[in-house]
Amino acid sequence: MQEAAPESAVVILFVDDEPSILSALRRLFRPHGYKVLMADSGAAGLALMGLEPVDLVISDMRMPEMDGVQFLEKVRERWPEVVRILLTGYADISSTIDAINRGEIHRYIAKPWDDQDILLSVSDGLKRQGLERENRRLVALTQAQNLQLQEANAQLLELNTQLQDANGQLQGVNEALELRVKERTLELEQSNAQLAQANQALGAANLQLEENFALSISVFSGLLELRDGSVSGHGHRVADLARRIAGKLGLDATLETDIYNAGLLHEVGKIGLPDHLLQKNMALMTGQEFALYKLHPQHAQAALLPLGRLQQSAQIIRSQYERIDGKGFPDGLSGAEVPLGAQIVNLAATYESLISGRLAEKVFSTEEAAAAVHEGLASRYEAAVIEAFDAVLVELTAEANADVELPSSELKSGMVLSRPVLSPLGKVLLPAAFKFTPPVIKQVQEFEKKLEHPFSFFVRKPPDPKRSGGARS
Repeated sequence: MQEAAPESAVVILFVDDEPSILSALRRLFRPHGYKVLMADSGAAGLALMGLEPVDLVISDMRMPEMDGVQFLEKVRERWPEVVRILLTGYADISSTIDAINRGEIHRYIAKPWDDQDILLSVSDGLKRQGLERENRRLVALTQAQNLQLQEANAQLLELNTQLQDANGQLQGVNEALELRVKERTLELEQSNAQLAQANQALGAANLQLEENFALSISVFSGLLELRDGSVSGHGHRVADLARRIAGKLGLDATLETDIYNAGLLHEVGKIGLPDHLLQKNMALMTGQEFALYKLHPQHAQAALLPLGRLQQSAQIIRSQYERIDGKGFPDGLSGAEVPLGAQIVNLAATYESLISGRLAEKVFSTEEAAAAVHEGLASRYEAAVIEAFDAVLVELTAEANADVELPSSELKSGMVLSRPVLSPLGKVLLPAAFKFTPPVIKQVQEFEKKLEHPFSFFVRKPPDPKRSGGARS
């Protein structure tokens, strides 16, 4: 027997040999939207479960032919994910313990039951079941991602082996040159020329390897944006702003690169979050949702640690929500314990999220976002970080008023760059003040296709014709 309910409703099976008990349970649970199945014996209950999926079973202890312990034990063996609750009408502690051991029941409830108690027991059991299912899904997802990262790491190791082989070959060339230098000076000069060419080729190969590695990071940064449908380019904007702040602070080039990479990948740990949580504003999350959300920096660090080049960036990402007042997470760092790179990435991400509407329910203006960042002084950021951010904002405002951003498809001959064009690794491809010609535009477009990485070009705004001369009469 069953009660009509929506197809998506939770299915509960009641098993009892007393019709009055089944009717009472049906009346109690029917108004709460559950799909109700009823069976008057353990055998009938097992038959029903073989025909359609069941989420939770409530079984009486004392029944003829097959008692509640035997029935729930068979349910556990065949459908271990089903939540099992025992309903007992007598105080038999040994039978209850037997049910707990053999049937691994979620809870036992004595007759006569309290309506709220049994409703809460069912709700609690279903919530626990949902958490276990989600945990299994996340474990499977994490294992798949770790496998992908291991494969990527293996590819990088193979490239490194090839580079070591090339270095070994170069060492052999050097040894041959040392033997020949004593014999003929002219031959030494020729060999040195050949060696210079080999070094140049090796340097070009190493540069290409670095560019490919940086491009891979850029691709990883875009994976989450493709999944959650967020504003395209968020990771790149955060990384660019973080690098400029680091530059104002005079940090060394290696740390500046680590901060840039951390900015690109600061949200990569979110790839393991449920879809609905990715698209939900932090201000609207429940406590349970926010607790799950807070784990993404640790997931990101665990995923990136196998890549030696990204270990420092992984540490920055883990600490991006730490605060100098000690109220951050996940480690509760305070003061100088909070890495400077983590403060920079958090500030850049907060500012970019505010002006794009990703952090709050409204879209902040640049002035409002800057004011909100300043509120973090003495609690989130050191004063030097805020000062560097203010200096970068002044530059950004001046640049925004002096130039316009275009894709390569809109470039025209005669346009002049107002800002340098950088590679994914941060190297200058075209300097500021460079003037475009048709051949260069064609080369740029072909280079983009080769790298599969579009660039942004900031060019000087053309003069306003209304201001360049007076009106004719």
